[in-house]
Amino acid sequence: MFPSILIVDDEPSILQSLKGILSDEGFEVLTASNGYEALKTIENESPDLVLLDVWMPGIDGMETLKEIKKDNQHIQVIIITGHGTIDTAVKATKLGAYDFIEKPLSIDKVIVTINNALNFRRLEEENRYLRKKTIEKHSLTGNCGAIMHLQKEIHTAAPTDAWILITGENGTGKELVARTIHQFSRRSDKPMIDVNCSKIQEDLMDSELFGHEKGAFSGATAKKIGKFELANQGTLFLDEIGDMSIKNQGKLLRILEDKKFQRVGGGRDIHVDVRIIASTNKKLEMEIQKGHFREDLFFRLNVMPIDVPPLRERLEDIPILVGTFLKELAKDNQSAPKRVTQEVIELFNVYSWPGNVREMKNLLGRLAITVNKEMIEASDIPAPYNPYLFIDTDSSESLFAFSTFSDARKAFEKTFILKKLNQYGQSVQRTAKAIGESVTYVQKILQNIE
Repeated sequence: MFPSILIVDDEPSILQSLKGILSDEGFEVLTASNGYEALKTIENESPDLVLLDVWMPGIDGMETLKEIKKDNQHIQVIIITGHGTIDTAVKATKLGAYDFIEKPLSIDKVIVTINNALNFRRLEEENRYLRKKTIEKHSLTGNCGAIMHLQKEIHTAAPTDAWILITGENGTGKELVARTIHQFSRRSDKPMIDVNCSKIQEDLMDSELFGHEKGAFSGATAKKIGKFELANQGTLFLDEIGDMSIKNQGKLLRILEDKKFQRVGGGRDIHVDVRIIASTNKKLEMEIQKGHFREDLFFRLNVMPIDVPPLRERLEDIPILVGTFLKELAKDNQSAPKRVTQEVIELFNVYSWPGNVREMKNLLGRLAITVNKEMIEASDIPAPYNPYLFIDTDSSESLFAFSTFSDARKAFEKTFILKKLNQYGQSVQRTAKAIGESVTYVQKILQNIE
């Protein structure tokens, strides 16, 4: 399919000559003699590019350009005029025109400019596609209430420049949240630089975050750009900020307040503009009480708090997550995606997932390799994810392996409830009625299964 070009000019001779030349060049050509006609044609035909005259009766070229860009940002517009001035060119560029060509028209220049504009459009489309794929890759999967609330918080926070503190257990996806915020922010075309605070040695923190000059210390054989400088105009992600030492917290706070620093061994102030997103798996309020975290740093970072829910609080998302991960694994392994039975989903629903989504992904990665069939069944699920493997209820002797009566009773309860639950179609109400216990009792046993 050839690119389509709309020529907008009130001079019939220009319309006719340009249409003939561009048609010979292989373009599909549309014409309009005024701005109103041009807007109707764009609405109906959606051309790839518009050649737009400035001086026309009725709606002039500038107003037409403004209307085009209001609803059709992707359409490239080249302004043509016989009364060109620098002010007109600047105004057209600000309104979104790709380029500005003066009459009398040089056909060679027109064709070169058209091809450049179309190439620019293709690059924009590729970037939009790649950005969309990046966003999809880093989006949080699920549609339960907790995730919908989280996504709302992300979309509220992302367009701002506010600093964000993300809290949540290990494996819940705190980094995914940070990346999604960055992707939807005004800084998305700038870098997001990660800093794992738990892995920075205390004596190397200055060099890691602020950089150093050549010869600043033994082993500094070359200049190093620090994380803050690399993240300038972008986002700095301070992962596991709760693990940073008190001494380094003080240094960090000073830089966050001053927004300037010096490289180790340097004497020049470096000013930076960065958005800070921090994360932690710790309860920082408790760490403050213990004297392990600075209260002033906490308040500096905690402008917009976001908490990522653990997997056990979003059990309805488990089928979606399982399907998503198995498809990703199949794509990576260039194989057909495996599926799981409903019994497997039920096993996953009663497991507590201390490692959260990361633990589930790792388990499914193992199963995708070790299970040599399309359907993964309950019998393929290893302990501790499969409570049936805790005890052998067909042998009463297995209960005597436990050292206390309490442990043996808990083990029997787990297996008994799960087998009855399976017998009564995974219905908690029917199971409770059948065994003569309350629904609350059955739910409590299921919630405690690990």
